[in-house]
Amino acid sequence: MIRAKIDEKLELRFRELAMRRFGYAKGALSKAIEEAILRWLSFVENEDIVFEGDPVEAIEGILSDIDIDSVKLQHMAKDIWASKVLNNVPNRY
Repeated sequence: MIRAKIDEKLELRFRELAMRRFGYAKGALSKAIEEAILRWLSFVENEDIVFEGDPVEAIEGILSDIDIDSVKLQHMAKDIWASKVLNNVPNRY
């Protein structure tokens, strides 16, 4: 599953054209997104893609909106992981 935040006007244009192309039935938007991704992949696939920049700065930029210290973030990650693991363990009682 991919979640992305895009410009509102771009989203409205995309939805309108997706419905025109694939109809107003369930799944039209998914079909349009898959087509868009496939076209983008075929366009970019043969390029030499090189990230230019400091990866640490890039990660700091991604995490800049998070107002949690690293220790608390580690505990939260452990709790999320543990809850997912425990949900997949059968109850023996």
